[in-house]
Amino acid sequence: MGGTDQTTCSSRRARGQTSKMIAIIDDDEAMRDSIRDLIESAGLVARCFGSAEEFLESGLHRQAACLITDILMPKMSGLELQTRLKDEECDIPIIFITAYGDASNRIQAMREGAVEFLAKPFDHQWLLKTVRAALDM
Repeated sequence: MGGTDQTTCSSRRARGQTSKMIAIIDDDEAMRDSIRDLIESAGLVARCFGSAEEFLESGLHRQAACLITDILMPKMSGLELQTRLKDEECDIPIIFITAYGDASNRIQAMREGAVEFLAKPFDHQWLLKTVRAALDM
């Protein structure tokens, strides 16, 4: 991608021209569907992706207002995705979810600017509250 594309996320976000689409990335289809249903029940728009690569290839990382992603996924982890987005100056609030609440992953995610790090199973109302807070950032 060219230099102009790499600054699109941060410059558009600064001008307040982002959509309110919530991107959900998890290799577990049932988990993706469950989170999507929860997000949509709150009147928000959600799009699901089975991998970090699928999300990046869609180009929607330049439009997402918030990202909910699993930590451990094949090929590219949620933490690797976070790094990639930062490298592209794509400042999306990220909420991590994981079945493996490893302390070092939590520390790394939060140090790099994650909004929240939730262990599965998580409280659905807390996730919605966190999403709303992320949208207000």
